[in-house]
Amino acid sequence: MQMLWGRAPMWGLVLVLCQLSPAARAVEPISLGLALAGAAASALTGFISYPRLYCYFTECCLQRPGARAGAVLEEELDKKLFGQHLVKKVVVKAVTGFLNNANPKKPLTLSLHGWTGTGKNFVSKIIAESIYEGGLNSKYVHNFVSTLHFPHRQNITQYKDQLQMWVRGNVTACARSIFIFDEMDKMHAGLIDSIKPFLDYYEQLDGVSYRKAIFIFLSNAGAEKITEVALDFWRSGKRREDLGLRDLESSVSVSVFNNKNSGFWHSSLIDRNLIDYFIPFLPLEYKHVKMCIRVELESRGYEIDEEIVTQVADEMTYFPKEERIYSDKGCKTVYTKLDFYL
Repeated sequence: MQMLWGRAPMWGLVLVLCQLSPAARAVEPISLGLALAGAAASALTGFISYPRLYCYFTECCLQRPGARAGAVLEEELDKKLFGQHLVKKVVVKAVTGFLNNANPKKPLTLSLHGWTGTGKNFVSKIIAESIYEGGLNSKYVHNFVSTLHFPHRQNITQYKDQLQMWVRGNVTACARSIFIFDEMDKMHAGLIDSIKPFLDYYEQLDGVSYRKAIFIFLSNAGAEKITEVALDFWRSGKRREDLGLRDLESSVSVSVFNNKNSGFWHSSLIDRNLIDYFIPFLPLEYKHVKMCIRVELESRGYEIDEEIVTQVADEMTYFPKEERIYSDKGCKTVYTKLDFYL
């Protein structure tokens, strides 16, 4: 089966020299060709001598330095992510620290867990955009969706081979490659273990170092446990913001590891402690849904109308049935519901 997962690394350089004047076009073709060849060689030498200048015109591996990427990441999360204090704290520190480390011992591996609409895809998008201006469209960012790229259980052996080839080839081209695996809860058990060697503490594998790559896993698995802990906090009168990572991370990892419907079921990635952070996304409350609506209104160029904000928020469904605290779809359907009023 032919691999159709994305763009393979592009090799080559496009040089824009100049627009020829009428006089130049009148020059004898061979002389003109030699002149252009000389100019191209000179320009190429100049570009290679000044990599920052070259990267100004085309995308380069690790487009933003660690400190700058961290600042962009923190700013975007502060402006656009609501109700996820744990996510902001962990993601900013983990990504910034990793990018600032010139010699990491292993790739950065993040596993994001929570219900649909709580912000997992959104955060992975912001991480990609903080490092590469092209974000998810960058040639150094590779997005896999389990139900799209690995649909058939009978082909799991073939998928493993293809996945290893894809990771190896792209890390060879760019050590700072980013790999995002969506719908981990729908991935066939055992498939993700095929990339276990790339996430381990090896200095090199067949001459390739994977230590500077970033792997991000997105999953609904563990969402029940996250909700259970958050609800207990609420019912005991504690502030949502007082909920710490230590209250959730261990229970989420155990829940995911023992979930037979998860791609992490009895996975060696968890068993060997190769996932650096299990990051819980809390269910969103009514006030957070309103925040999402306001941001969406502004992004469409509208003034914030609190009447519309309330109407859209009230149309969402909430759980548990008695308390109606959390939106069952987070902010995911805010955008389509807002269309009705605009």
